[in-house]
Amino acid sequence: MRAAAQRSVLWVILSLGFNLLVWQMKGPDAALDFFTGYVIEYSLSVDNIFVFVLIFTHFKVAGKAQHRVLVWGILGALVMRGVMIWLGVALVSSFHWILYIFGAFLIITAFRMFFGKTSETDFGDTWWMKSIQRMIPVTRDFYGEHFKAYIDGRWVLTPLALVLIVIDLMDLVFAVDSIPAVFAITQDQFIVYTSNICAILGLRSLYFLLAKLMNRFIYLKTGLAIVLAFVGLKMVAADFVRVPNWLSLLVIVSILGITISISMWVTKQAAEAGRDISNRAG
Repeated sequence: MRAAAQRSVLWVILSLGFNLLVWQMKGPDAALDFFTGYVIEYSLSVDNIFVFVLIFTHFKVAGKAQHRVLVWGILGALVMRGVMIWLGVALVSSFHWILYIFGAFLIITAFRMFFGKTSETDFGDTWWMKSIQRMIPVTRDFYGEHFKAYIDGRWVLTPLALVLIVIDLMDLVFAVDSIPAVFAITQDQFIVYTSNICAILGLRSLYFLLAKLMNRFIYLKTGLAIVLAFVGLKMVAADFVRVPNWLSLLVIVSILGITISISMWVTKQAAEAGRDISNRAG
């Protein structure tokens, strides 16, 4: 955890350094947009970690293999998000009203996140996992950190390859929420993509830092839901109410800071009292 904490701090410092570069290249307004988008993406990436923990636990993936899956998963996410952002910018440029749809989608997502309960999904029982296993031969056992193995004269995938597929599919699902959220701040393709990149690049270190602390963030999902609702409302009301991006940043940081602080305090009090409240997460 110490190494993960050091790497997480390093990625944040590098992102802030890039933010200064954006300031010099495009001015203070673009730098503020980048930082706000980065905070949104980085905070929403914590929600990814909740799901990654469930995936690795379900498939019983060893620690070293988790490193390799996350590296390749992040590379896949960079490509997929680049395509999604390009399509999103093209849609917004041609059809401004699409922003209202994005905003409404974020509000609905926030509602579901706020009132939904976190459950351990049986990933192996999903229709798309069954479809993949029907189309592609997969071994029953892991072969270290390898994604494929040569068995009986042919190459077959290992369960670790399926885990990588699941990770990338889950990130694609999360990107559908997070990318429209940044569009509420700016439609500058460079800012949207680079803020995504900086948040995603630090995701692997953040995972190993927070994976064992997920039961402490019992109200973080509530905070993320409030952030998505705020961003969605801002997007829907953009033509009627002008909310400065500095105020948006202040609201987002305040919401996250309050929910994280309350989570840590409540779980600390519960631990001292000998009570288990981890099921209240989300």
